[in-house]
This record gives sequence, C-alpha cells and structure tokens, in this order.
Amino acid sequence: RGEIVRRGVQYILDSVVQALVENPDRRYIYVEMAFFWRWWNQQSDDVRNTVKQLVNEGRLEFISGGWSMIDEAATHYNSIIDQHSLGAEFLLDTFGECARPKIGWQIDPFGHSREVASLFAQMGFDGLFFGRADYHDLIRRSVERTREMVWQASVNLDRQSWLFTGILPLYYMGPPSFCFDITCDDPPIMDDKSLHDYNVPQRVETFIGEALVQAEVYATNHIIMTMGGDFYGQNAHENFKNLDKLIHYVNLQQENGSVVNVFYSTPSCYLYALNKAGKKWSTKTDDFFPYASTPFVYWTGYYTSRPALKRYERYANNILQVTRQLNGFSQSNLRNIIFDLSEAMGLAQHHDAVSGTSKQHVANDYAQRLSDGIDRAIEVINDAYAKLLSKEGRTTSIPYQFLCPYSNISACLPIEGQKQFTLTLWNPTIHPVTIYYRVSVTKQYLIYDPIGNLVPAEYLLIPDTTKNIPGRISSAQNQYLFQASLPALGYSTYYFEAK
Repeated sequence: RGEIVRRGVQYILDSVVQALVENPDRRYIYVEMAFFWRWWNQQSDDVRNTVKQLVNEGRLEFISGGWSMIDEAATHYNSIIDQHSLGAEFLLDTFGECARPKIGWQIDPFGHSREVASLFAQMGFDGLFFGRADYHDLIRRSVERTREMVWQASVNLDRQSWLFTGILPLYYMGPPSFCFDITCDDPPIMDDKSLHDYNVPQRVETFIGEALVQAEVYATNHIIMTMGGDFYGQNAHENFKNLDKLIHYVNLQQENGSVVNVFYSTPSCYLYALNKAGKKWSTKTDDFFPYASTPFVYWTGYYTSRPALKRYERYANNILQVTRQLNGFSQSNLRNIIFDLSEAMGLAQHHDAVSGTSKQHVANDYAQRLSDGIDRAIEVINDAYAKLLSKEGRTTSIPYQFLCPYSNISACLPIEGQKQFTLTLWNPTIHPVTIYYRVSVTKQYLIYDPIGNLVPAEYLLIPDTTKNIPGRISSAQNQYLFQASLPALGYSTYYFEAK
C-alpha cells in the first residue's frame, strides 16, 4: 500500500530478473514464496521461461522456500511444517527438483529455536544461516571464531537433527557505505579517471578493509558477505552495476599482494566450500533464546504481545486441519478452496505476524486474511458434512452447517431462537474422546445423542462478566453443558429440540 510504504517486492523481482539476464556472473537468492507466487501469477510466458532458465542455471536460487520467514518463538510445529510444505510444493510444481531449497535462511527473526533447527534438518536442509544472536554470545563467538557450528538440535533424533548453522556478519546487509540502492545515499563506484569524483582507490581500500575485519571472526578463508537489506533491489541495475565494478577492482589488487578474492555466490555454494575445507566445527545443543541486542535490551515482550492475534492464528490452524480431514474423508476434492486458508496461515507464521510485532493496520490485515480463509473453509466443511451425513442415510435434506466462532464469549447467533437444530462435533485425533461441551441458547431444549437417547445436561446461567464483554451482541442468557462422545477421526451429531 503506497500510502503506508513506498516499496514493492514485485518491482524488486521485475528488476532483478532483468539484471540477472544482463550478466551471467550475477547471482540472487529469494526466500518467501508468498510474494513470489503473487508475482509469478502475473508474468507472461516469456518472463516465466526466463526465470526457469535462471533457476536451472543456478543464477537465481530459492532458499528456505517457505511461504514466509517464520517466527521461532510463537509458532507451532504443525504450522511451520504446513507453510514450508506450501512453498515447497509450489516450487516443485513450477520449477522441478532443481529449485528445491537446500538452505534455511532466518535472517530477521528475534531469536532461534533448536526445535526449528531440528525441523529444518528433517526437511533435508544442508545448513541454516541467521542474522540475530545475543550480543554477549556473539562477542564470545567472534573472539573464538565459532560463529559457524553444527547445531545438534535434538537428543532423541541424534544425527537426523544435526544442522550446520552460521551467524551472518551484519544481519543481512552489506558493509557500511556499500549500499547501492535507491533507498541509500552511499557513493557509487566512480571509475572514470577524467571525473573529479573518481573514487576507485578509496572505495576498494575501504572494502578490502571490511572484508579483512569480517575474516577475523570466521574459521576458514571463506567468508559470506551479504549485500542486501529491506526492500533492497528495486533498481537492481544500479546494485549490480556497482557490484560488478567493485568485484573487478578489488580483484585487481591481487596483483599488488591482496589476499581478497571476491565473486558472486549463493549460500549453497558457500556451504559447499566450507564442507570442502574439512574443518572440525564446534557444536550447539540449546536455543538461541532469549535474544538481547545490547545490554538490558531483551527482545522477549513479543512472546506474549497481541495475544488475541496469537490465539486467532491457533484457532485458524485448528479449522484448517479439520477442513483438510473432512475434505479427504468425504472425497470432496476442494483443495483449491482450502488454499485460501492455507495461504493466510502461511503469512501468519511470519516473524512480524504471529509474533505480534507488526503495526496495528498490518495486524488487522493478517486477521482479515485468516477470517476470509475460514469463511472459505466453511464451504468445504458444509460440502463434506453433506456427503458424510447423506451416506449414513440420516436425512435427505442436510441443513447448512455454521461454525460458531464466538462460542468463547458464549454466543452462537445462527441457533438463537430456533425450535430445533443439530450440533455436529468433529474429533480430529486418532483416538476416541469424551468431552464436555457448552452450547449457548435463548430457550430450553431436549438434547438427543446420535442414536436417539436423551442426553443429561446442565442448564446454566451465563455469567454477567461474559454477557458484558464489549462487542457481544448475543441475547443468550443460558447455556447447556453436556457430555459428548466422539469416535476417532470422526464425528457425532447431537439433536436439540425446544421443550
């Protein structure tokens, strides 16, 4: 939205693809499939063929490949796997095996979990790189040259969970004064000696100095130098043109004894070089939590910030899993409709989404997408129940099914005032369960179980504290509490008839 920020990932991709075509030496990595998928759907066949060629030649490399760059503190493993599966499936269907991500890239999240590292290892990643680590830990690792290690992320899984892990030198940005982008004001590489602002010697000297400083904190003669930043690359021609010059003139200094050799690369190629170095690496077994950027500045408030959004994300995931199960059992084949909720859930795993660290209008957008996805999922749920209930021959006319998303505030508007209605409860687990369920009502009912037996139930008053919740518009004053038995991966339907 231009009125909020004058940036656009679509413009970065437009620009980068063209810049990669201009010079086969250039390389670029891309991470979040949510934006790439949107951009891809708008491209012509010619552009798509060009991108496929760049991918097949290794000049454009997808890393991580999830729908978004996930948070690692507030996310659930179920949703982490789902959003990575969503991105990986898109890449496989679109580009084939050559596009399979081999590297985890978590450059911006605010701390890192060994559980995520374990999941990444099980996904088949060869390594993981991230940008943020506790300042005190980072100082120690820089002195000891242990910013790169083998993360032994699970005692139970042993080697299946081992993952090479590296902490990047400057989060994900280039050295100071080397930002060549429309958002920066650093001087470009001016290599025309007839101009007064010719600056190659100074710029080369500065860059070599920065490279040598970074080399001091890493264990091999290979270092990874990131040249990026937020919304970096909207004018990729400017970026790559200056980098082309910088690489050329820095490498010329080898004739004068310089030990610095610079070239375009990717994290996969870098990790390959480290592997060939044959070094024995230090190990890590616990989390990179909590994250402190400076003394007394701990990034821990987001563990609990925006609790309503955190809860809504979990609720949406429950709906997503149930919808998938019902779609499968009923053979409805409505996966294309479920995609809306899958996509919204993928976005919600972002390190500024479920984390609760976004601005209000952004948090509103995440919630709106989840709500829209749930509305679409209800269509699948209805179709599935219609098929499943009709197979049992219970009724020739299956009533429309409603979710009751406000049951947590004792409200279910569609059933208020009804003479009769049914309540269908689904058990998504692989074992039978017995639960106590509450139904908010405006009149008294008799409740019957799936085989017609009268169900004992308590008729309770809804507490005033609940009835006075701001925004609650239900007229229900009472609720029934009864015991329900549900089969494994199945449902039970309870029938309510007004007295």
